[in-house]
Order: sequence, then structure tokens, then C-alpha cells
Amino acid sequence: MADPFKPPGPHSNAAIPDGLRHQLDEFRGQLWRAKIVEALAAGVIGLLASFLLVYGIDRVLQTPVILRLVILLLGGSLSMVFAPYWLHRWVWKQRKQDQLARLIARRYPGLGDRLLGVLELQREGGNENGHSSRLFEAAMESVALEVERCNLDAALPIRKHRTWVVCMVALVVIVAMVVTSTPRAGLNALQRLLLPWSKAERYTFTRLTSPPTSRVVATGESFEIIFRLDRGSEQHPATAFGKIGTQPGVMSRLQSNAYRFVFPGQLEPQTATFKVGDLRHEVRVIPMARPAVESALATITYPSYLGLDSKTTDLSTGILNVVAGSQLKLNLTINRPLASARFGPTQVKPSGESPEEEGNFRSSSGLLELSDNAARTSLIDVGTVPFEIPFSWVDTHGLAGEAGYHLRIATSKDIPPSCYLQGIDRQKVMLPEETLDFELSTEDDFGVKESGIEWEGQSNRMTSETLAKGSFKLFDGANEGQRFTRAVAFSPAAFEIVPQKIILRGYCEDAYPNRNRVYSEPITLYVLTRDEHAQMLKGKFDRIVTEFEDLARREQELLDENQRLMRLDGKALQDATSRKRLEGQEQAEAESKIRMKDLTERMESLMKDSTRNGEIPKHTLQKIAESLKPMQELYQTDLPAVKNKIGDAQERSNSEEKTSADVSRAVEEQTKAVEKMQDAIAKVNEANRRFEAGTFVNRLKKAAGEQSALASALVDVFQSVLGVRMSKLDPADQRRLKQASMQQANTASDLRWLQEDLANYFGRTKGEPFKQILDEMRSSRMDVGLEDIRSLLTVNHAFIATENSKNWANQLDEWAKKLEGENDRSGNGGGGSGVNPEDEDFEFMLRVMKLVQQEQDLRGQTRVLEQARRTSPNLPN
Repeated sequence: MADPFKPPGPHSNAAIPDGLRHQLDEFRGQLWRAKIVEALAAGVIGLLASFLLVYGIDRVLQTPVILRLVILLLGGSLSMVFAPYWLHRWVWKQRKQDQLARLIARRYPGLGDRLLGVLELQREGGNENGHSSRLFEAAMESVALEVERCNLDAALPIRKHRTWVVCMVALVVIVAMVVTSTPRAGLNALQRLLLPWSKAERYTFTRLTSPPTSRVVATGESFEIIFRLDRGSEQHPATAFGKIGTQPGVMSRLQSNAYRFVFPGQLEPQTATFKVGDLRHEVRVIPMARPAVESALATITYPSYLGLDSKTTDLSTGILNVVAGSQLKLNLTINRPLASARFGPTQVKPSGESPEEEGNFRSSSGLLELSDNAARTSLIDVGTVPFEIPFSWVDTHGLAGEAGYHLRIATSKDIPPSCYLQGIDRQKVMLPEETLDFELSTEDDFGVKESGIEWEGQSNRMTSETLAKGSFKLFDGANEGQRFTRAVAFSPAAFEIVPQKIILRGYCEDAYPNRNRVYSEPITLYVLTRDEHAQMLKGKFDRIVTEFEDLARREQELLDENQRLMRLDGKALQDATSRKRLEGQEQAEAESKIRMKDLTERMESLMKDSTRNGEIPKHTLQKIAESLKPMQELYQTDLPAVKNKIGDAQERSNSEEKTSADVSRAVEEQTKAVEKMQDAIAKVNEANRRFEAGTFVNRLKKAAGEQSALASALVDVFQSVLGVRMSKLDPADQRRLKQASMQQANTASDLRWLQEDLANYFGRTKGEPFKQILDEMRSSRMDVGLEDIRSLLTVNHAFIATENSKNWANQLDEWAKKLEGENDRSGNGGGGSGVNPEDEDFEFMLRVMKLVQQEQDLRGQTRVLEQARRTSPNLPN
């Protein structure tokens, strides 16, 4: 290596004096030695400190992987990062004359600058640059003398190598003592430091033999955890401490080289922490219910006479009822795998019915066949004596099942089934094309053989129409269940049933030999003609009108009371008496809203049924529709607004002015509601009057139809009754004539009521057409003529009675047509030629509603026929 203090070039004539060179070499050597020692000591200190830190933490707890990695990186950085950096700064960057001169300049600025100048002149060469060699040498000697007089050691940077060496030596001694006294722990700490991701566990002086990391215990029951010291344990602490969560700790003393901890019952999973000397161990305590039955199934082999296949049934109730003579195989599913299980011995449960049979009972027991969570018994014979089967088991965790689990086997006889209809009222009024949807339910202990519905028509009037009678099966051979429910659809029109009274029943048959059918309670269906249906709707309409008027009167009374309250000042309204009155008003308004809603829903239903009828004039339907809108607004908006304002007036946070304003606002809203009620009542009454006028037509048509039916029925019996005295007639014919006579009396009574109602209606409306019909009815002496027909029937003048009945049927039909034409004219605005767009819109809507209704009826009838065809193939298509 070239001498850094020799002249830089071949043309240099002067060299640095030997004394100066020697001083600079000495200065550089001292700097290098100090800094190299510092770098090496720092690296060693980092590694030793990292080792001691991991060793110390491991004595207290399990040093986490991340923390060990951080310690390793920090300790290793002193030797891998700091030391190279320190050497680069103080050795590599301080090797040349000018670098040393700059370092000296930090302490002696003047000397350092002159020394840098001399070194610069030497580098440039004195003669070549026109400088005197003699002057150059004199300058060097002068700087050298000045350097000799100075203490260059003072220019060295602060040196701490001795301190670092002392620290290093102290750490080496400590590490040596640690490794010497606890070599296993030391090597373990070194391994865990150098390999932070290794799976090496920290070394402890107290060691246990295979301590558990988890423990399954019975929920809510006290339990014990036992730790045994390992033979190689260096320490044998006299006591150990255990704690679960925040619960009080438990101390255990060393006995027989083991620690026994008894803890109270736990309900939730917890971590138990144990301290045994320097060992810290955690056990996850998992409370678990004792092994229990998740499901119990019984495979039943029935007696051959039942004709049933083997059946598997659930035993969740713990009781199984089977027919005597069956065989059982029980299958239990436990919530966890089992180690062992057994059943029996079976125990008789005395019933007191047959002591002799109970005395002959034979007990049985045995092991269960195990497969994972399943346990199965062998075949068990079921006699006539009820008995219990106890079970016991132990799961793979060593937990035994709770004692006392048993299954009870009861025996029974095959009892008759039951049958009932649900989802339908006991009495129902309908039109022929309507479809009834309901359910047929049957119950039996061992299933039914057949189930269905049947119907039969009844009539207390003489008619030529054939009374309905029929049935069809819903299902056949359903003998594998105890309860069956089938949806049923029934439409009279689908089976060509004309208006009459129908008795509808469900039936079912049992598989038991020679057992008769069982029937449900009968359902009475009144299949009405459209005239009868219209009269029924009129009765409903009258009740709605009466209740609506009563509600309006009540609302007016409530308005009067609110107006009285409005006259009070704000202070008076806030006293206890007024608050109680306001509370009563609010409750009354809530009741009015409920009643108004009920009336509106009934009016909507009436509108729907009236549309279905098809013979109610459209102007009557239009009036019903017009009355519906204000009724809907009343219960949806107006009455709730009154109730809310009254409720606002009762707020205790209100000022007197706010309370008075709320009451005034309530009176204002209620006044509008009362006015709207009156307007709606006027519309409802108008609709009702039109409806009533239409019912006269329907009632006349009904009477005409009854007279015509009576005539047709009499024609059918002419062959057997004409020319025969009443006393000589066959009893069946006598009964028919008496029935016809009673029917004629009822028709005459209905027409007298119709005539009286017509007179009352004319008195209210002053309608000229109604007066004309009334006069014609009175002048025709209708009541006398109808009574004559009844008298003729009593003496078997059937032919004359038939002719008279036909004549009165024609007359009644003629009056009905006159009133029907008058209703059409009055509904069209008196016959004017102008077309009201609203009428056109309503008529279009009405047609759409009828089309939808007809489509629904047709779909319902199709569903009925398809159901009957599918379940009863013998029915005609």
C-alpha cells in the first residue's frame, strides 16, 4: 500500500517531515482502535442483551413470536447494521491525510486549516506551480513544529470503547452464569431467540406430565382437574394456584406428586389459568350437557289384519301407543358418539284392567347396537300390557347420560275414525255458481280406508225440480297416517244443482272389518235464486243503513260535547275534570272509527255480492259505489284526524293556548266529518231506496216462479190425483197436495207483505209507477185468488188450481216487468238522451267486475270438476 504522506507526484520536491507523518499515523491509529472496539462491543452487547431479554421474559411468560422477532432484529441490528456503519464512518472515511486534517480542524481550526494547506501544496507540487521549494519546505517544517507543540489526542472524538468493553464483559459474565447454572433454559432461550418461528416451547423448571389443554365437563356441575409433576421436573412447588376467568382462585397443595383442583359448575366455556412454580398453563374448560337423546324412533311392525307396512315413528314425547300384537325396534340418536349403552330390564306399568295379563308379563334387557351416535335395540314384542323401557349410556368424553330416561309403550284397540269439516260456517248462503273452499279432516289411530264428501237436497215446497244428491271420494286407501286434511272445493253449478237447501257432510271409512261410515257434522247450504239473493242483500243493506244513521247520531252527540269543551278557556281545559272528558271523547272517537271501518267493509262486501248477483240494476250499484267513497274517507282520514287532535289537546306539555287551539281544531275537523256523514247517509239512503225498489221486482219474480213451480209440480201428479177424492188418494199424493197447499199459503203471505211494503214505499217516494202497480194489485183481489188456489188444493181440484196458479204467475211476472222497466228509466235519469261520462266509466268498471267475477266462478267450477274427476274416475266427464 502506498504511503499516504509521500509526495503525490513524480515532480514533487518536498515530502512531509517524518515527525509530522509520525504524529498523523499515531492519531489515525488511536482513532481506529477506539472505534473498532466500540463497533465490536456494540454488536456483542446487542446479541447478549437479546438473549438475556428473551431468557428473562420466558421465566415469567411465554414470549410471543412477534416479540421474539422484534428482540432479535433489534439486538442483531447492533452487529449487522450499527457496527458496519460505525467502522465505515470512523475507519474507512478517516484513512487519508486531508480526512485526518479535517477531523483535527474540529478541535484546532487554525492548525487544521494550515495543515490542509500544506497537504494541498504538496499534492500540487511546489516547482511546477512557480513556488519556491525552499519556502515550501519551510512551511512544512513550521506546521510540523506547531503540530508537535499541540496534543493531537484532544482532537480525537469522544471515545467510549472502555465503557462498551466493560458492559460487554459484564454481559458475557452474566450470560455465562445463566448458561452454566441453567443450561437447558439457556439453550432453550437461545433457540427461541434465533428461531422465533420455531415451535419450541419455553423451558420451565416445573414440568407436568401431559397436562390437558382442554376439558369437557358437565354443565352446571362441579368438576376436578388433576396435574401430575413430571419425573424430570427441577422444581416441586408445595402449592399451585388455579383460576377460571374472573372467578375466585383455587389453591391446591402437592399431594402424592399431584395437584388437585376442584372448581364449581360452569355454564359457559372458560379458560382456566394455572400457576405451578414458573409454569403457566391454560386449560380450556368446555361445559357440555350430559349426553342426551336427540331423537327416538320406533319401527313398528303391525299385525297382519291391518294390512299396514312397517312404520317408523317419532318418540319425542317418550310415549308410544301401538296396537296389541305389534313388534318394536327402537332406534335412539344421541347428541354425541357413545362408548357403551344398554336397555332394560323392562318394567310393567299396571293399568288395572287385566291383572292376570300383568302377572304374565316377561321382562327383557340387553346391550344396544352402537354405530356412531345411533343405538338400536333388538325386536321387542308388544302384548296387551303397557310397559316402560329404561336406557343408560356413556359417551366418548366419559360423561354418563342423565339417569331416568325411559320410553313408555302403551297398547290400544283399533277405534273408529272421526271426520269433520273446517274452514266453513255451519250455515252458508250462496248462489249456484259460487265455489266454497274448505277442508275435510279425518282422524284415526291407524289410518282410514276412504274419505270424501256427500250432499243431499231438501225442500219444504212442492217443486218439479229433482233434489240434489251425490258424493265423491277425496282419497282412497290412506291407511298410513293418523290425521289427514284435504282441501275441498264445492260449487252447486258444477254438479248442476239448482237453488235449494243442501245438506253437505264429510265421511270416512275405517279399515276395520264391517265398520260403517262415520260422518261429520252437517253443513247447511242455502243455494238461492238471484231474486232470493237480492232480498237477502236488501236485508243486509237495511241493517247497514240503520247502524250508519245510529253512528251519525252518536258522532253528532260527540260533536256537541266537543263544542261545550271548546267554550272553556285553556286553563279550564287543563284541569283534571276536563282532561277526563277529553279522554272519554278520544276513546269514543276510536270506537267510532272502528264501527265506521266495519260498516265500510260490510258495504264493500255488499257491493261485491250485489255485482255477483247480476240482476241488481247498475244505477243501484252506482249509488252504492258513490256512498262507499265518503265512508272510506271517514274511517281512514276524518275520524282519525278528530281523535288525534283530541289526543294532542291532552298533552301535559301543552300551553293553555295550544290546548284551546287543539280543541278548536278537533271541533272543526269533527264538524266536517259530521257533514260528510250526513252526505254519505243521504247517498246510502238513496241507494237503499233504489235497492228497495229493485227488490219489489225480485220479490214479484220469486212469487211468480213459486206459482209456476207449483203448477209444474201439480202437472207431474195429474195422472195419479185427477178424479180421485182426497180421502182415497195415496198417502204420498196426499202429502204432496198438503205440501202444495202450505206452499201456496206461504206465497200468499209473502205477497201480502210485499203489497204492504209497496204501499209504505209509495208513501215515502210518491213514485207514480209504484202506485199504479199497487192499485192493480188491490183491484185484482190477489189475496182472494191465491186463497182460492189453496182451497182447491185441499179438495184435490188440482187441474183448476194448476190453471189459476199459471195465471197468477203470468200476472206477477207482468207486474215485475213493469217495475223493472220503471227502475231502468229512473236509473237512466228519466230517459234523457244525454250521456254522463261518469256513468259510462262506472258501467265499464261494472262490466269488468262482472267479467272478473264470472271468470273466477268458472275457474272455481273447473277446479271442482277436476277434483271430482281425479278422485272419483267413475264420475261422468
